[in-house]
Amino acid sequence: MGKRVAIIGAGVSGLASIRCCLEEGLEPTCFERSNDIGGLWKFSDHAEEGRASIYQSVFTNSSKEMMCFPDFPYPDDFPNFMHNSKIQEYITAFAKEKNLLKYIQFKTFVSSVNKRPDFSVTGQWDVITEKDGKKESAVFDAVMICSGHHVYPNLPKESFPGLKRFKGKCFHSRDYKEPEVFKGKRVLVIGLGNSGCDIAAEISRTAEKVIISSRSGSWVMSRVWDDGYPWDMLFITRFETFLRNHLPTTISDWWYVKQMNAKFKHENYGLMPQNGTLRKEPVFNDELPARILCGAVTIKPNVKEFTETSAIFEDGTVFEAIDSVIFATGYSFAYPFLDDSIIKGRNNEVTLFKGIFPPLLGKSTLAVIGFVQSLGAAIPTTDLQARWAAKVIKGTCTLPSEKDMLSDIDEEIEEKIKQFGKSDTICTDYVNYMDELASYIGAKPSIPWLFLTDPRLAVEVFFGPCSPYQFRLVGPGKWPGARNAILTQWDRSLKPMQTRVSGGLQKPCLFFRWLKLLAIPILFIAVLVFI
Repeated sequence: MGKRVAIIGAGVSGLASIRCCLEEGLEPTCFERSNDIGGLWKFSDHAEEGRASIYQSVFTNSSKEMMCFPDFPYPDDFPNFMHNSKIQEYITAFAKEKNLLKYIQFKTFVSSVNKRPDFSVTGQWDVITEKDGKKESAVFDAVMICSGHHVYPNLPKESFPGLKRFKGKCFHSRDYKEPEVFKGKRVLVIGLGNSGCDIAAEISRTAEKVIISSRSGSWVMSRVWDDGYPWDMLFITRFETFLRNHLPTTISDWWYVKQMNAKFKHENYGLMPQNGTLRKEPVFNDELPARILCGAVTIKPNVKEFTETSAIFEDGTVFEAIDSVIFATGYSFAYPFLDDSIIKGRNNEVTLFKGIFPPLLGKSTLAVIGFVQSLGAAIPTTDLQARWAAKVIKGTCTLPSEKDMLSDIDEEIEEKIKQFGKSDTICTDYVNYMDELASYIGAKPSIPWLFLTDPRLAVEVFFGPCSPYQFRLVGPGKWPGARNAILTQWDRSLKPMQTRVSGGLQKPCLFFRWLKLLAIPILFIAVLVFI
């Protein structure tokens, strides 16, 4: 075995990192503070310190063909959008198939990660762990942080005057588990993200009254997209990314807003984002519009002030006799075992090259896996991140100079302000980001070459879903089954719904779908040209 690598966390990022280290001949040791793998997807009936926490009813927002490990498709009979228990079943099967469990030390807490005195020469780290009350220290050649970013709740109580005198219950969505305790209650949910909308829609079936307070609004998307296909298999494509990157901004923005408003007009529901053209992560919820239509959920602006029993909103309206306030206000980024100066740069923000490597470290021996967020799924993203990081640690890939990395970070900050409206976001464009990482390790598919050598595959790769299999199609880590997986991805997507035969399978006609969608902008451009 080669260099020793400490991996912190055995969720999907940690498992991807173990696997990729083994592929590169490195020696991984994974430390997991709980007694099982899965991380975020491992449900517990109570929130555990230092671990991500989900509620019982959580389903995936990404479909199975878009969120698998690139060489390990989900079973045919798994539904497209899965309950958390199905994801945990899949993760466990992957770990066993790849023989990863023997590299994990369970119930082991990492208390500190520090540079060794000779770090400037060796790049090595002292890692101190605790298990059963005993501390151990070990030296590692590299560290891969895979502990996620849904662990430490952001609870901005100071932003809400009067909250201290509020007499009802007040807690973060991290502590929510099931709806029964809210039967007959009056509940205020603060935050219009995925958790806030899920919780509000769920408890509205038994609660007396549910209000969501939103400061800036949000796009709400359905998992069911055009003609009933999974949203991401139609929305996350290379062709759509190509158009977004090359169309004039005015047309691109108009098209994006049209897509977001395809199911219902957000203005009519009080959900319209303040700046609808920004590509901030939308909410995925199939129930919320119907719950609003039925009057079971009401949308209100930001809370101006709390009293002992009520909330006064910025529009002057009041929600009286509140029993509970649920803060669905996201999470803070923290790695308490690591000195902040290692990964935080200007303005005390996490500063990482490509969301992975600290640019000022001097040695490329620390990587943060799974820190970025996009419309694409986490599993294929972390797999590609870990592949590149493992090669950098091994020394077969090198990072740019410190100056070039900082310059690249500055450019990305400018682009993020344009796309997402703020510089400190961890959001990124999925297809562009994946292609960039793949190019570093020689795994990016060449679309022109595919059209010349394998037109059938090229059409699926370019016009169809940008599925994970594309990133193990060529280059190091190539999977022999990738081509067939791409050509059969619609079969696996439709298979679990064929429980009653009512005709042949109806797969989308990719080219004609795009021709139909582009008809209006093409006519618009033609009119402008010939006027």
